[in-house]
Parts: sequence; structure tokens; C-alpha cells
Amino acid sequence: MHELSNRASGPFRAINCATLSPELLASELFGHVRGAFTGATADRQGLFQLAHRGTLFLDEIAEIPLEIQARMLRILQEQVFVPLGGTEPVKVDVRFVSATHRSLRREVEAGRFREDLMYRIRVVPMFLPPLRERTGDVETLTHHFVGIFNERGQRQVEALTPNAWDALLGHAWPGNVRELRNVIEYAFAVG
Repeated sequence: MHELSNRASGPFRAINCATLSPELLASELFGHVRGAFTGATADRQGLFQLAHRGTLFLDEIAEIPLEIQARMLRILQEQVFVPLGGTEPVKVDVRFVSATHRSLRREVEAGRFREDLMYRIRVVPMFLPPLRERTGDVETLTHHFVGIFNERGQRQVEALTPNAWDALLGHAWPGNVRELRNVIEYAFAVG
């Protein structure tokens, strides 16, 4: 989406919101000023600022703690934020793209996600069915991943055997695209 947009010449930044502690996630997103917390020895720009005039992809957005969700409302509404420990607002022009494997509506009902934030991020929702329901995608993605690993030069795979295709096409792929990529990478590593 970024590469085909009018923001393609701008930066693309991405973060998996499920992998960081709340404190580290806040620092990664908003940046911080020197002295904001123990170990903050210099000012540091966050991803909102680093993605200025580009795209910021927030993967697993449903995992963001409520206190950070509250801070995100202002930046999504006004494109202004204050770095951790700072006093001066920073204005940015960022397009936000987010993804989650959870139903945000159910997360709102359970009190784990702010309803007002859900409506701000759901401007153009896209629902992608699981890989097992997308006819032809396993083949296309397999060729794509084989190409990526061929470029690394460890080995070259020209074609898959019929048995390999049967195994790939017969699998339910509960881990979706990431699982398929890992299977192909594994095959390159041990094959």
C-alpha cells in the first residue's frame, strides 16, 4: 500500500505493538526527551515523527495498552503529540495503517480497546480471510518466498516436487502467511 501510494517517497516505519512493554512501546511511538526516564540520556525521535510524510504501520494494534491508546487519540485526530517527558507539541503528517488478528469490536466490548480509537483507525477497513480460504495464494506466496530465499544465495530452488506441493496445499495454515514463510525458510535451512 505504501509503495503504490502518493506517500511512496516518504518513509515507511513499522512496529509490532505486541512485542514491547508499555513503557518501551510509548517511547518507540512518541519518542522522548533527555531525562524523561532512567536511561534517557538524549532526545530520541519516535516512530510517529520518523514516519513524517510517510506511513506508519502498527501491527497487532489491539495489544496496545489503554493508557497508550488514550495518547494516540490526539495524534490520530490532530496529528500532534508530545514526546515522553516533553512539553512542546510536535506536528506530523503521517498515514496510519494497522492490523490485528483480534476483533476490535470484541476488544471494545471487553473493555480492552477504546471505542473512540477504534472508530478513528477504522477509516478503510479491510478484512483478509485466513490463508486456507484464499485460493491460489499459497502457490503465489510460495513462489515469492522461494524467490526471496534464492536471492540470499545459500541454495537455489528451481521447482518444488509434487509431494511438496501436495503438503503445502493440503495444510490448513493456522499461522497464515508467517507460517508459510517460516516453512519455506525451514526447507531452505535443512534441505
